[in-house]
Amino acid sequence: MKTLRVEILDTNALHLLRDLERLNLIRLRPELTEPHNLYWTYRYKGAMTRQPISEIDAQLNDLRREWE
Repeated sequence: MKTLRVEILDTNALHLLRDLERLNLIRLRPELTEPHNLYWTYRYKGAMTRQPISEIDAQLNDLRREWE
């Protein structure tokens, strides 16, 4: 499967693409209106709980010690 970015020049082309999607030949994804880095923030928001910096530092130090 390949992902391509297509620039629509005519509304008829969009209708054709939607017909192809209805036939399950392609999948259309909505255009991202936000900058790419904000998209990732939005997508993963709430995936991790907030932690104090001291806890994060302690976890990183533990991980580094495991690799030594």
